[in-house]
Amino acid sequence: MRLFPRSAFGQTVFLIGILLLINQLVSYLSVVYYVIKPSYQQINHLIAKQIKVVFIDVEHNDVLLSEELTTRFQQATGIEVYTDATAPLNGLNDASYYPYFSDEMSIELGGPAEVRIAQNSSYAFWVKPPQAPQYWVKVPLTGLDETDFSPLKIYVFVIGFLSVAGGWLFARQLNRPLQGLQQAALKVGRGEMPEPLPEHGSTEIVAVTQAFNRMAKGISQLEKDRALLMAGVSHDLRTPLTRIRLASEMVSEQDSWIKEGIVSDIEDMNAIIDQFIDYIRHHKEEALHEDDLNLLVQEQISADRLQKREINASLYEPLPLVPLRRIAIKRVLNNLIENALKYSDGAIEVSTGVERASRKVYVQVRDHGPGIPEHEMQRMFEPFAQGDTARGSGGSGLGLAIIKKIVDMHHGQISMHNHAYGGLVVTVYLPLTKTA
Repeated sequence: MRLFPRSAFGQTVFLIGILLLINQLVSYLSVVYYVIKPSYQQINHLIAKQIKVVFIDVEHNDVLLSEELTTRFQQATGIEVYTDATAPLNGLNDASYYPYFSDEMSIELGGPAEVRIAQNSSYAFWVKPPQAPQYWVKVPLTGLDETDFSPLKIYVFVIGFLSVAGGWLFARQLNRPLQGLQQAALKVGRGEMPEPLPEHGSTEIVAVTQAFNRMAKGISQLEKDRALLMAGVSHDLRTPLTRIRLASEMVSEQDSWIKEGIVSDIEDMNAIIDQFIDYIRHHKEEALHEDDLNLLVQEQISADRLQKREINASLYEPLPLVPLRRIAIKRVLNNLIENALKYSDGAIEVSTGVERASRKVYVQVRDHGPGIPEHEMQRMFEPFAQGDTARGSGGSGLGLAIIKKIVDMHHGQISMHNHAYGGLVVTVYLPLTKTA
């Protein structure tokens, strides 16, 4: 089990708590040794003096105090003297033995002494002096109560609570800009451009925030330049492709095989240009709406059945509505099914389901093709990555990259694995909760 937290917030609070604990421990020991202990020693010293007064004329242990003397002394000072026989009848059995006070009293009286303390309705010291071990001296202490030390405990508790609360507020205030910076960085990683972060906090946090805002602004401008460049290139390419297509229509019937090749190449080039445009398109502009993923799957399967390939659907009913961008998710489904049709010859299996524990729905597409080597799978989500030669290498290599970009934008996940009985399985998970 990890005791030291990993977050900066947790580490700050933890360190403040440790320092506070050490400070409180030192404060408590200081009060005990420099306030309480001297007070107890002073009490012991005064009680010893009073006991010496009681037995000032006693020089031998066999000398007994007169009853008249003890009575007069009790009336004058409140100190009571009892024999071993009468002391238990007057509360000795309710007193507890204290070794520390016994040792201190032995030093004060010059011989072995025993001290017991009663803490009932009245606070009293019971002392068996070395001058007369057959007697017990009961010294009442008015104004000394065990609860008198409760303010010290309350002080320690209140100071500890206020210190921890203050440290927590300080760490939270320090950590809040970092949390905002983290969320903004995650948005940039998903291709979203957040609003500039407010620049407040410590000088170090302000400097980091300013650097991030400049970086985000530069990335945003780079994205705009890339989109403008791609739009210009696609426009400039489509114009000559259109002229070539028109020119191919002028080819004679005997050279029709040339025309078919030219038209096929033009269609492939147009498809590649469309994929480039899809990759740089900001699907975030489409609003999130709760929709039934099963309906989108059925629509896509119906369109792809025109290719006269068997597509088996296993749809979970009823599937919870999920917040999604309809056009973007349809593009994901289209790319997944197209890849499955392109790289396999058998039937395609499409299924949906729900994971209630993690609050996600998923759509899964499986083909019966050769699959992809395990070490190549992660790379397949990168732009322009081509599959293994077993699956061919046609296309622009943007299909899975476009899928991953859209899925990330929905705060979802995508995974792939080879099926145990052959073929590739690609699964897309989408959260049931709406995220900005």
